[in-house]
Amino acid sequence: MARVLIRNLNKMFDGVHAVKDVNLEINDKEFVVLVGPSGCGKTTTLRMVAGLESISSGEILIGDKVVNQLPPMDRDIAMVFQNYALYPHMDVYDNMAFGLKMRRFGRAEIEARVQAAAEILGIQEQLRRKPRQLSGGQRQRVALGRAIVRHPKVFLFDEPLSNLDAKLRVQMRVEIKRIHARLGTTAIYVTHDQVEAMTLGDRVVVMKDGLVQQVGEPLELYNAPANRFVAGFLGSPAMNFATVTIVAAPDGPLWVHNEGIHIKLPAQVADRLRPYVGEKVTLGIRPEDLRVASSRDPAELAFDAAVEVVEKLGSEILLDVKVGPNSMAAAVEPTVQAKVHDQLRLALNPDRLYFFDGASQAAI
Repeated sequence: MARVLIRNLNKMFDGVHAVKDVNLEINDKEFVVLVGPSGCGKTTTLRMVAGLESISSGEILIGDKVVNQLPPMDRDIAMVFQNYALYPHMDVYDNMAFGLKMRRFGRAEIEARVQAAAEILGIQEQLRRKPRQLSGGQRQRVALGRAIVRHPKVFLFDEPLSNLDAKLRVQMRVEIKRIHARLGTTAIYVTHDQVEAMTLGDRVVVMKDGLVQQVGEPLELYNAPANRFVAGFLGSPAMNFATVTIVAAPDGPLWVHNEGIHIKLPAQVADRLRPYVGEKVTLGIRPEDLRVASSRDPAELAFDAAVEVVEKLGSEILLDVKVGPNSMAAAVEPTVQAKVHDQLRLALNPDRLYFFDGASQAAI
């Protein structure tokens, strides 16, 4: 096992700066997820760690060894791809054993490693089947098994669940988490799916345009995003945003105002927003922090909304509403009776408001 240290990592493609000064320390036995939209540099970063992509500048250390110039086979890593890349003419056993045979391991050692990996993955009964006889989930387990038998210092995962259906993706997320807990190997996982990132990662690295936006534990990023991009990327449904003006009332309190929203800020929030009086900022509200207002909700913490779409999900109802010029989503109780075109009054949780600088989009 080993830690992975990435220092000032850069990658240029024909004048395009694809990865920009990435600095990460991934601890021994840690599971770190790189997440972001397509083209953000996450897969390129992973491929540089694997040795499949050259480094324009910077250093990568696995353990205490700089691996910039080492070929992939000498880095003691194992990679699981989106494409299973199984040999169709070989059965499961031979697919898992192939890499060990190429490294001239003894027959007894190969048998022991393959059987141990098959037990971990629950595919003992499939060892003599060909890939065409397996389901998508079973093929992915074989691909995982081929990596496990290597006993690598670091596992690298490049969107390994992208080809699976929604239900199987959930099952395989649990499997990967369980396997990691059992093996205790350092792992770097790339995905564009923020749910995968939140559920799998000990820490999550959010990237955009080749830059690391924020690094932290999943709930740390969810509850204290560094900027509007991180706030909007993590969370399903996504955070609601509205451009508002900070207004000071004659009696001292601060209000946020736009066409449709007029909310009094609690004292602990107002203190940090006082320098922005008279300026426009971005207000962020997560859908789960909105509810249908009752008589107990203060009027200054509620606003009118027109229902445009109703999505009944069983455990909750997702309302897409119009609040003045703003489109918002509210995740409300499944007992709420709401129809399209209904006029509702929504209350918010004043302790769960987010504000972002109008120019820099950094969290306030």
